[in-house]
Amino acid sequence: MKIKTAIIGGTLFYKSKLFSNTKPKEKSNCHGQTVLFISKNAIFLPRHGPNHNIPPHKINHNANMLALKDMGVEYIIGACSAGSLKKSIKPGCLVIPDDYINLYNQATIFNDGIVHITPELNEELRQIIIETAAELEYKTINSGVYVQTTGPRLETKAEIKMLSKFADIVGMTMGQEASIAQELGIKYASLCSVDNYANGISSAEISSEDILEFAGRNSEKVKNIAIAAVEKLA
Repeated sequence: MKIKTAIIGGTLFYKSKLFSNTKPKEKSNCHGQTVLFISKNAIFLPRHGPNHNIPPHKINHNANMLALKDMGVEYIIGACSAGSLKKSIKPGCLVIPDDYINLYNQATIFNDGIVHITPELNEELRQIIIETAAELEYKTINSGVYVQTTGPRLETKAEIKMLSKFADIVGMTMGQEASIAQELGIKYASLCSVDNYANGISSAEISSEDILEFAGRNSEKVKNIAIAAVEKLA
């Protein structure tokens, strides 16, 4: 079965109209095992596993991406949580980044030969996400640089001070997904929910409760944009 579009994200998609009647299916390849939820028009891959218990530094991006490639996926929408590196990008914002930084802890499927890709986020898919959000009358920030750190810990104030000079939002997953997708010839773009100010950007302390609160506020918007974009690509 060939399905054109996939969404990678959190558990909010389980109860969406696309995947509410699907059951988890395990897929294995040379890089390992992953779990997919397969509907008629799209595939959902829970980034942190179906039980949301895989920490960011333990995600098997190679197995995940190859499983989607094997299913014939051509487009991937990455729904990501991020921290803000700029006071002007407030928690609760939605950002559609146009570039990313992932200098360390890089992932690749090329381990047996020398292959160099020029990494980028797919502009065609980015524009579809931007247009879809506008049609739904959701306000989004339509450019920005995402920087990926390793996790699972948050960043120190000194690290954030450095990163804020070069990027706008910070997270622990998107860069690796985007790079491997491109290695496999899959078009990838991301929709990021800004769920907190990064450490030291504001005077307030970061708490897991606050991060979850803002993630919850954005969850319906993220879900609606991603699903509407899938319908456009079907």
